[in-house]
Amino acid sequence: MNQAIRHAWVAIAAMFALILGSISYVQVIGADELASNQWNNRAILQTFCQDRGTILVAGQPIVQSVASGSESCKYQRQYLQPDLYAGLTGYYSNIFGSTGLEKSMNSTLTGTSDQLLLDRIKQLFLGQQPQGASVELTIDPAIQQLAYSLIPDGMRGSIVVTNPKTGAIIAMASKPSYDPNQIATHDQAAAQAAMTKLQSVPGINLNQSVSGPTGALLAPGSVFKLVDTTAALASGKYNKDSVLPNPAQMPLPGSTATLPNYAGGNCYTQNEASFVFALEQSCNTPFASIALDLGQDAIGKQAAAYGFGQDAGNLLHLDYQSGVWPTNLDQAQLAQASIGQFNTKASPLQIALMTDAIANGGVQMKPSLIKTVRAPDLRIIDEPKPEVLRTSTTPAIAGQITDWMTQVVSNGIAKGAAVPGVQVAGKTGTAELGTSGLNNSWFTGFAPADNPQVQVTVVMEGVDVLTGAKLTSPSASKIFEAVLKK
Repeated sequence: MNQAIRHAWVAIAAMFALILGSISYVQVIGADELASNQWNNRAILQTFCQDRGTILVAGQPIVQSVASGSESCKYQRQYLQPDLYAGLTGYYSNIFGSTGLEKSMNSTLTGTSDQLLLDRIKQLFLGQQPQGASVELTIDPAIQQLAYSLIPDGMRGSIVVTNPKTGAIIAMASKPSYDPNQIATHDQAAAQAAMTKLQSVPGINLNQSVSGPTGALLAPGSVFKLVDTTAALASGKYNKDSVLPNPAQMPLPGSTATLPNYAGGNCYTQNEASFVFALEQSCNTPFASIALDLGQDAIGKQAAAYGFGQDAGNLLHLDYQSGVWPTNLDQAQLAQASIGQFNTKASPLQIALMTDAIANGGVQMKPSLIKTVRAPDLRIIDEPKPEVLRTSTTPAIAGQITDWMTQVVSNGIAKGAAVPGVQVAGKTGTAELGTSGLNNSWFTGFAPADNPQVQVTVVMEGVDVLTGAKLTSPSASKIFEAVLKK
């Protein structure tokens, strides 16, 4: 009997310990994670009807809380120019949770962050309603509008514009987009109907961890050859004068298939190539041969140094998917992966960060989206400064690749990115999508090449070669010119 009682007491004590542990986790250890979870509507319902802080661009609101005229829920979230900024702001819904800056900056916008403790105490003593801080973005509204307009309606595409020296995001736009007002409405039936309709749109940037400039993992095609080139120069086995094999077709080891050279340039005119010629014409076989020579670990190490498989730092405040360099490759797969095919993947922001590092002498800055945070009385409570994220390569290698990238624009297949009177550095990419005849068409580059002020990455998804050529490099040229004229 005593043995049975002891077992019962042990079981009761274990259950109490389990209950106390669960409570401790929910209230202490996991509190922040649970509060910020997209699907935790309880936290949203507590603040949904409050005067939430404003999100601004160039001093003008793009998201604000306005009086709803309802006693039960006094404020309604309002998104101005919604389609233009939806990929950044996300939405704030009482049934679907929150995304984008509405999620990541929630404690700031609701006024519950530690930075606003004194403001909360003041509001409490004065009997005022809680009020959140305002968040101003690094975005240039004119460049954001231009970038958005350069993606044709009905197409899937993204454009990322940054300052490579600071990491500040000047513009980040994508299509298809949506109107967050339809999801943030107090009318839950209307919100549900809108969400159901939007979820049926292919490629829409509703969830930044899987879509849009920060989340869509796409085959990068030939822009990945910048990784190969960096790894080659870093290995010491290659230099600026190296002669590379450039056969029209490369037999893939262990396979009956062959890897062809890019058919859109002049690769077929030479059986051997210099680095500059191979980059200018975006030849495939020289870079595949480099990867087979160096091995997958060397290419993977350099990809990681550019941020593949790594985080983007703490200044972005958006969900982010880093690029993927596949592992356990056989030789045929390695050859394909090294030219941005097979299972090599990258988001538009990942490619922008890689190019930023080359433009900035090998140093990759943290991408940043927040310019200032101001308390309700307009005093600045946060003003993030530029921070180094990682060192991707040496200044000498970055400088050499920059020289070659300028010739890709001046003499090669990226001529559409040229700007009169400005030396532009760039690289194109065409990633084949199966046997459909469609591609992901890329451009990435920066200007001026000798003193970079702006980096532009453009990708158009699922287009034919001619359409991609018209929409990538020429779009980058327009953006370079617009930024440099300011």
